[in-house]
Amino acid sequence: MTAYPQVGALAPDLDLPDQHGDRQRLADLVAERHLLMVFFPFAFSSICTGELLEIQLNIDEFVNDRVQVVGVSCDPTSSLRAWSAHEGYRFPLLSDFWPHGRVSRAYGVLDEDTGAAARGTFLVDPRGVVTWSLVHGPGEERPIGLLHEAVRGL
Repeated sequence: MTAYPQVGALAPDLDLPDQHGDRQRLADLVAERHLLMVFFPFAFSSICTGELLEIQLNIDEFVNDRVQVVGVSCDPTSSLRAWSAHEGYRFPLLSDFWPHGRVSRAYGVLDEDTGAAARGTFLVDPRGVVTWSLVHGPGEERPIGLLHEAVRGL
């Protein structure tokens, strides 16, 4: 993994398909509100499912007029679509499958040995600046309470 963008730095660009194949671009996602980007290793894995279900259970806190949340992994769109439908996620899951891990690498969270994203979380403001970040390795569960604190402070 390389260095991830520090607080105060411009966020690397993002242009990825969501679970339905619709293109999601950073400029569009932050046009009117903050963006909480939640990178995760694998769809259907137990820790990732638990983390994203916590977001889904508190969807009004993570998707509102101040903030939008997206999940990002190196899984193909078909896997993300099936997982989203199975779990009932009501937020975009972005596929960084091809070119494999391009966005995850730009954010410094791609594990080159496994080809999966680490548990990186970045809050980007409407100017495209990283205002908060948290990075954990693949086996480490991220403290969801810190995500709540980050978006409550907006």
